[in-house]
Amino acid sequence: MRLRRGPLPSAVRDALALERGERVLAAAPTRGGSHVTATTTALHIPTTSGGYARIPWERVDHATWKDGWLHVQETSAGAAHDIRLTDPGSVPETVRERVTATIAVSHQAVLPGGAKVRIAGRRPATGGDVRWTFVFEPGTDPADPGLRAQAEQVLEELRRQTGL
Repeated sequence: MRLRRGPLPSAVRDALALERGERVLAAAPTRGGSHVTATTTALHIPTTSGGYARIPWERVDHATWKDGWLHVQETSAGAAHDIRLTDPGSVPETVRERVTATIAVSHQAVLPGGAKVRIAGRRPATGGDVRWTFVFEPGTDPADPGLRAQAEQVLEELRRQTGL
């Protein structure tokens, strides 16, 4: 996949602090005059301080594109980001493809008390071991030790079934 728009401004590229081997796949200007940049290993989004936050693809729980806005939710009840893109180019499609590529397993389970949890196994774009996250349904306390123990039991069975 190649960057479909003009070259990324050098000031933006310099501010991204790309890791060794990380390549830009797509970029789009934001309403605030910055850029969102999708690379081979992460999504780089502008921060209020003028820099960029680097979110590895396996830490993006989900992302949606609607009415000119890119909505990104990080895993494990992490931060939510809403970014207005003025010319999205291939950023929405690149984000979807990159996030989907990290998913090794996604499993919805009903715990013994009736609460629901989604268990996701994600593989980093750079390779390595699968990283597991729990996403509990709204209204449940993810810090509840009883719920966590039940979810861990489901995860152990899921790991046995999948070999991950």
